[in-house]
Amino acid sequence: MSFRILVFYGSYRADRMGIRLAQFVVDGLRDKGQNVELIDAKAVGLPMLDRMFKEYKPGDAPEAMAALAAKIRAADGFVFVTGEYNWGMQPGLKNLTDHFLEEWFWRPAAIASYSAGRLSGARAATAWHGTLSEMGMVVVSSTLAVGPIAQALSAEGKPTGEAGQSLARAFPRFADDLLWWVEAGREQRARKAPPY
Repeated sequence: MSFRILVFYGSYRADRMGIRLAQFVVDGLRDKGQNVELIDAKAVGLPMLDRMFKEYKPGDAPEAMAALAAKIRAADGFVFVTGEYNWGMQPGLKNLTDHFLEEWFWRPAAIASYSAGRLSGARAATAWHGTLSEMGMVVVSSTLAVGPIAQALSAEGKPTGEAGQSLARAFPRFADDLLWWVEAGREQRARKAPPY
């Protein structure tokens, strides 16, 4: 069974290393037969949050925002690929996410974190867990944590060295956990309308 999965990535830096992890996740989910799209916050280019999508009158929201809202609503699940900036979230990904609310409801999300160091973005992943839950998503317990990212993935997002092999071994459980919840969520939404 194929599901529609959106993989969100949010670094705006010139020498973005996390795009390697985003590509690894996209490729891995596609290898499992899923319909996956990478949503790159930098490429989408939403402004700093002034109005949420729902605060625009129908037809008045910026085109990129309206198109992304439709993709989020049509998705079965999400993966958030996040780096850690000073113990916290990347502002680009958080800004993109905050433009929407009801669009996220009643779908599962998974978190893949990374850093240049050995802590693998774990503190950012912890911060995202509460944020995504508050925004109406069920956050799966399996995570990916990669660090140092430059030693784990090639520029094309392929595992390298011992860290890369560890990542490759962790991915099946991560994907299977997400896909189990994606299937459960889709079946429940088809069986019974969400309560709000």
